Amino acid sequence: MKVADKVILLLNGGDALAAAISGGLNPKPNSNFQTLKDSFGFPLESYGIEDRNASGEIIHFIDSDGNYEVSILLLQSYEPPLLACALNEVLLKLAGDDLSTMPTLIAPFIVPESKLKQENNYSQKNDKGSVYGIKLGHTTDITEALSSRLPKSPPFSQINHEGLAMLLHLVNVIKIPTVVLIGLSDQGISNKNSKEELEVICEIGDHLASVSSLSFSKEKMVQNPTNISRDDKEAWRALYG
Repeated sequence: MKVADKVILLLNGGDALAAAISGGLNPKPNSNFQTLKDSFGFPLESYGIEDRNASGEIIHFIDSDGNYEVSILLLQSYEPPLLACALNEVLLKLAGDDLSTMPTLIAPFIVPESKLKQENNYSQKNDKGSVYGIKLGHTTDITEALSSRLPKSPPFSQINHEGLAMLLHLVNVIKIPTVVLIGLSDQGISNKNSKEELEVICEIGDHLASVSSLSFSKEKMVQNPTNISRDDKEAWRALYG
C-alpha cells in the first residue's frame, strides 16, 4: 500500500470523529499540496473469511514534487471479531517488510469515560485539555513532536472500546511507530454532535494539523456522517458460517 510517511488512521464507523477529521483537515492556504483520493480492499481469506475485504478509502496530500506528505486512511469499521482481522491486515500492509520505510501512524479516538477504567491508585488530572496521548513502538520525529504536546494517558486497567483496545494490542505486536490520541467524552452525552464532543474533535484536529503540514478548519468539518449499514454490522457472522 503506497502511503506517506505520516498516516492518520480513522475507523470509519459512522461516528462524528472520522467524518469531521477527514473533512476538516485540508492543505494550508497558499500550499502547493494536491489531494488524491483512492480506495482499497484487502481479502481476508487467510483468516478463514470468504467474500469479505478489509475496505476503506485513503486521502493523500501530495506536494509539487510528487512526494506523499500525509495520508488519511479511513478503514471501514467492523464488528468483532471481524474488526481484528481487518485491522490486522491493514496494519500489516502499512508496516511492509522494510523497517526503514515503515510510516508513522497517528490514530485518534473519542471514547466515553465510562468505557475506560483507570488504575485505582491514579489520581493525576489533565489540565491541558480533553485529549491524551499514548506513544507506541520506536520513536520518530513525528511521535516525539506529537507526544510532547499531549499529556500522557493515565494507566487503564480496562478498556471497553473494541477499536481502541484492538489497535493498541496489534500495534504493540507489529511494532509500528504510533501515537494514539484519546479524546474523552462525557458518558452522559448521547448527541454525537454535542458541543462538548465537537470541542474535543477540534482539539484532536488541531493536534493532527500541528504535525502534518495541514490546517484544520471547524467550518469544513462534516458533522452528519452516514450510518454504517446493517450488512456491515453483521459481517462478523461470516466467521461462524
